[in-house]
Formats: sequence, structure tokens, C-alpha cells
Amino acid sequence: MILLFSFYRIVLAPLTRSRSYNNVPQPHAVLYYSQRATKGGLLITEAACVSDTAQGYPHMPGIWTKEQVEAWKPIVDAVHKKGGIFFCQIWHVGRVSTYDFQPNGQAPISSTDKGVTPGLDGVDWSPPRRLSKEEIPSIVNDFRLAARNAIEAGFDGVEIHAANGYLIEQFLKDQVNDRTDEYGGSLENRSRFALEIVEAVTNEIGSNRVGIRLSPYTDILDSVDSNPDALGLYLANELNNFDIVYLHVIEPRLDVNEEVHQGAEDQIPHSLLPMRKAFNNTFIAAGGYNRSKGNRAIAENYADMVAFGRLFLANPDLPKRFELDVPLNKYDRSTFYTSDPVVGYTDYPFLEQA
Repeated sequence: MILLFSFYRIVLAPLTRSRSYNNVPQPHAVLYYSQRATKGGLLITEAACVSDTAQGYPHMPGIWTKEQVEAWKPIVDAVHKKGGIFFCQIWHVGRVSTYDFQPNGQAPISSTDKGVTPGLDGVDWSPPRRLSKEEIPSIVNDFRLAARNAIEAGFDGVEIHAANGYLIEQFLKDQVNDRTDEYGGSLENRSRFALEIVEAVTNEIGSNRVGIRLSPYTDILDSVDSNPDALGLYLANELNNFDIVYLHVIEPRLDVNEEVHQGAEDQIPHSLLPMRKAFNNTFIAAGGYNRSKGNRAIAENYADMVAFGRLFLANPDLPKRFELDVPLNKYDRSTFYTSDPVVGYTDYPFLEQA
């Protein structure tokens, strides 16, 4: 198949790497991200917490303090020196947390007081506390301030993380959100929190600097919706009102434990087509893509860009390998979330080394 990818169509997906000690990005991230930068290529950071209540995993970076902003600057500079475009993903985990990760050992916050199990490393997530209606504007403001901090750090924009069972999706999906106020019940009400965040962030830094990630079809962390088609289509249409630069959506077939296969697995399910057709600007597809399936997605106008996670993690020169159609390094799942600053992080070989 003729290569349809150009470097700017290949996106580094946001990937939790658990190597930001004390919530501060570290110097080893300079090498990690710059290794994966190419001229005109889009890189999205691992999720950065918007506040001290947003944490749920060890060694996650933040973007809410001056120290964190300063620590991001050399990382951003290194990517820009390679000609890359760099967006910071901003998130709040909501109920996917424990008392130990929360300030003063308080309960995690969510749209609900229903918990989710099992938790991390055999420890259950702590029961959450339902946000009051009066508290919601302060969380929206945390996203706004995080976006402003990202721009101060030099990022080209931010991606709002509204996927994978975290706080925003806990509001979006009807099997989690059991509220009876204007943030629960109807599709419009459940979407209100997400759209208020988009509005606040776009007002702060400009719509041309804002993207969002959605996963209406996944069931990660017990986050399920009874009508994902309606949810995804509604959001795609509503997001047009803010003219954000891109919509990044995870395929319904995503399985965090599956390998990338060939043959029949290269077929595109077309489940995202209604969202793709509804959204006016750049559409990014993610979830289980390889080179041939990505080429097909571009050729069929199914997506404008394709995000790669594990393949990009293990192949810092993934665009070049795709261009030459050469073998890829295999990723080592056991090192995905270790805190080692080198192993499984910056030690994957480039093509010329292999």
C-alpha cells in the first residue's frame, strides 16, 4: 500500500508514564519527548493534573504550580527545537483515587458517591464524595488555570481529557452519573460540565489551542453509557460551537490488553463516522491502530490524523519506520508504569541502532 501518512498525521497519544516525582516533570522527560518529536508532528503529553485533588496514580505530573510550569519549559523547548507541535493533556481523575492521593486524606470527588473497584495494585479506590452544584465552578476554574499555565510553559495548546472513566466522563455517562440536578439526568445535563470546561478553557487561551479527548464507547473504570452513539454525536455537534482545533476519539474496540494484529483486525469498524462527519475541524482517531489500518483510515477519510500509543512508546522514530515500512520494536508492558527514568522509557532503540 502506498504510504498515505505524513509525519503530521501521526500523533503521539497521551500515555501515562509515572516518572514525574512529587508531581513535578523531570529532566529525563526532555529526552523522552524530544526522541519522539519530528518536524510538524503532534505530540500530546501524558495527563497532567489540574489540581492537588486531581491525582490518582503515583508520580503523575501536574500543571497547577509555578514549580511544575517551570519544569515543563525545558521539555517543551526540546520538542520545539525538533520542530514538533506539543499539546499538554489536562485531567482530573475524579473518583479514580484514594485518600492517600488527596490533600488532607479527604475523599476523592466525583459526579456521584458511587465508588469503582478494583483499584490500583490490589488496593480499592476510596469511596468518592459527590460534588455539590456550588463546587463545580471551582473545578471548571482549575481546568482554566491549568490551560493558562500550559501556555505559560510554552505548550502550543491543551487537550482536555474527557475520556477513560475519569472525572469529566463520570459526568458524561449515565451509568455513573446519578445526579438529579442540572448536571445529571438528560444527555444535555450530563454534558454540561464538560462543555463548561471547554468554554472556560477556550475563553482563556483561544479555541485554536484547544482539543478534547472522548471515549463514549469504552467501559474503562466502570464508566459506561447506555447510548454511546447519541452521546458521541451530541458532543461532536456541541463542540462545534467552540470551534476547537481537534476532536480526539478512542475507538469502541479498544482493549487495553490486546495486541495489534494483522489481517481482519486492520478493518476499520466505522463506528466513529457519525462523529467524524458532525465535527467541523480536525478529527483524530485512536485505539488499536497499526500502519496498515492507519493508512486505510486516512485513505477512506475516516480521520485526519491517527494517534499511536504503545507503538510510539516502543519506537521513538515511529514516523520514520512507517515511512520505510520496516519492523518495529516490541514494547515491554512490564515497564510501562515503572518509575525508572531510563528503562522502558528512553532506552528503546532507534532504527539505525537496531
